Amino acid sequence: MAKLRLDISISLDGYVAGPNPSEENPLGIGGEQLHEWALGLEAWRKPHGLEGGEVNRSTGVMEESQANLGATVMGRNMFGGEGSWDAKPWDGWWGDEPPFHMPVFVLTHHDREPLVKSGGTTFTFVTDGIESALAQAEEVAGGKDIALAGGADVAQQFLRAGLVDEMQLHVAPVLLGGGTRLLDNLEGANLEFECIRVIAAPGVTHLEYRIAK
Repeated sequence: MAKLRLDISISLDGYVAGPNPSEENPLGIGGEQLHEWALGLEAWRKPHGLEGGEVNRSTGVMEESQANLGATVMGRNMFGGEGSWDAKPWDGWWGDEPPFHMPVFVLTHHDREPLVKSGGTTFTFVTDGIESALAQAEEVAGGKDIALAGGADVAQQFLRAGLVDEMQLHVAPVLLGGGTRLLDNLEGANLEFECIRVIAAPGVTHLEYRIAK
């Protein structure tokens, strides 16, 4: 059965973005440190059209996180831009050929026609909630899993609704001291987390959880 998989980098003190995010600094102050473990990996660079890179204990984790996926769901903040799409056209952070290579469903309050990019990525903008986004993603995924890419608010919505099957946290050894926490606002969610894998790698510890509802 297809699963909804949340995969996200996080600081030791629980933040997935630093304080004061902006268009120039989308991950907030210090937030880029959360992803340093991944940026040098061959397994990260190749889908982004880059050559070279290293292979270490994170390589298998990265390859597994990219495997058997048929669609991605993300929030408006991760896609980028603010307010009405008419006020300032925005095509995402990833250029003409985003690294997803699959359908991506963006949760937003503002209607917009689908945005087709090179390499198999089409952004579809969903205005009627998380259940609709997940249903549309499942419809096109062909039985494969769905990636829940974040950010924190969208992840919390799916967690509260009991829709997430697996969660993988990439814990970077940094303290951001402020910003956006992943696991806030989950009161009453009644979730049980079973840790099924721990992998220590250069600059990161990978924690994988199965979630019982």
